[in-house]
Amino acid sequence: MSSAVARRYAAALADVALEQKSADAVRRDLHAFVEVFLSAADLRNTLESPGVGRVAKDKIIEKIASKMGLAHAVRNFACLIVDHRRTEMLREIQQAFGEELNARLGIAEAEVTSARELSAAEKRELTLALERRTGKKVEAKFQEDRALLGGAVVRLGSTVYDGSVREQLVRLRQRLEAE
Repeated sequence: MSSAVARRYAAALADVALEQKSADAVRRDLHAFVEVFLSAADLRNTLESPGVGRVAKDKIIEKIASKMGLAHAVRNFACLIVDHRRTEMLREIQQAFGEELNARLGIAEAEVTSARELSAAEKRELTLALERRTGKKVEAKFQEDRALLGGAVVRLGSTVYDGSVREQLVRLRQRLEAE
């Protein structure tokens, strides 16, 4: 769950991204900038240092943005975040931005955990079934958990669909114990 501050920054960036019809580019570029920022200690120290002036920080961000080919919205956003000393929230803001964009674009996020690796065709079929059920475009993330024994568990928002063999065995045991 992201903080109210992170959601406000994310909503503002979503406004700009959608207005400029560059949601995918902004999403991709924000991710790229956050990864570079968090992986480069020297960069982080410089941009977070109170001893380095705003103009110098903006020039550094401009240089990085230019080399990375970042969208102007992301470059401006990075300058804003650094200027307002919110860099410690970058990961949280990035997450909130993805959620905000998906909500505005009618995209539902699903987490699918299956007992084995699903084929591309199975992933596509499952995603299409979820889209039919929700009436939204679904972005699914897939992972494996052999403890499920078979089947899959799908988390779509706050709803969980548990079609795993493990869950079926638990229900069977409960019915047998109740008899």
